[in-house]
Amino acid sequence: MTTSRDWQQIESEYYMQTVRRVPVTLARGKDSTVWDDQGREYLDFVGGWATATLGHSHPAMVQAITEQAGALIQTSNAFYTIPQIELAQLLIDNSCMDRVFFCNSGAEAVEGAIKVARRYGALHRDGAYEIITALDSFHGRTMTTVAATGQPHYQEALRPLTPGFLHVPFNDIEAIRDATTERTVAVMLEPVQGEGGVNVPAPGYLAAVRAWCDEHNLLLILDEVQTGVGRLGHLFGYQAFGVEPDVMALAKGLGGGVPIGAFLTRGRADALTYGDHGSTYGGNVLTTAAALAVIRTVLSEDIPGRVRAAGERMINALRAVADRHAAIVDVRGMGLLIAVQFTEEIAADLLAACLERGLLVNRVRPNALRLMPPLTLSNADMDRGIAILEDAIAAVAG
Repeated sequence: MTTSRDWQQIESEYYMQTVRRVPVTLARGKDSTVWDDQGREYLDFVGGWATATLGHSHPAMVQAITEQAGALIQTSNAFYTIPQIELAQLLIDNSCMDRVFFCNSGAEAVEGAIKVARRYGALHRDGAYEIITALDSFHGRTMTTVAATGQPHYQEALRPLTPGFLHVPFNDIEAIRDATTERTVAVMLEPVQGEGGVNVPAPGYLAAVRAWCDEHNLLLILDEVQTGVGRLGHLFGYQAFGVEPDVMALAKGLGGGVPIGAFLTRGRADALTYGDHGSTYGGNVLTTAAALAVIRTVLSEDIPGRVRAAGERMINALRAVADRHAAIVDVRGMGLLIAVQFTEEIAADLLAACLERGLLVNRVRPNALRLMPPLTLSNADMDRGIAILEDAIAAVAG
């Protein structure tokens, strides 16, 4: 029998060593629970990196994928396919956006949004091309989205970077105003910064950015790769802040774990035309069938409403834990995107302690853990996970 250690040794020999993996080999999942290849059970508060919108192996997704795989898996975007069109209509009808293009990942979605901005600048702003983004942002792993990301440690080994991006402090409208020049075409922000540590904007910040963009004929791009499709307690994160973007990027939760991304445009940002963009697999009939099942279920079961209630309950429970443990300095987040920050850099030790106890969490910073469970997380699983986390904190921090 091949053991988990055997699989991990094989991986070390054959797979590029670009990820520091948690030493567990996952084999199956159901709802908010996963099992490793030896049958050990874990409660999953990583949620496929915020992709498990409906939990693991949701029946609606399984049925949609199975039926579509039996009918047609891949064609070409030279032809029409029904799930792609149905998904496009569902997203547009339930958002402020007007057009959508499907791709394969969050990085591709952000790349598409950047192309929209560049094309808009060529048409309407005398070739302006620079995009203002925020420090501590994360926009993807391609060369251009790495350049857009406001975290230097992702960039240091990859220079020279794609030009055209200026990084300013998050939550600082004056910094955006000061950075705007005749070369500026857009401002790109995450409604809540995920990889940056779950940083929630101050009240009025995104509205002020929206007003600045309107005043200066700039596009507002919202990277909703992590915050979209219910994660913040609204179908789209922008709805939580009362602003409407010109361009929006989606991925992660859109496919419920199946790889799909999308970028959407509104009004004046509908700048791409024939030949400006394309993708062999983008809007693939199999992935759009899966995403269609996800969005239909999210809407019919009011998953965003459930997330608002669950998120409030979870943050309150974690703050009660913080009251009992001086090692916790902050609990922050929105919906089911939450960070717990500590006084010391103990996140790695806490991750290991949680793993030993059957809970999967993410070390988003040396002193912070990120929790992004499936949006269908039950109260019972929430309580069990928080109890495990508190036990781990007591063991590591005293």
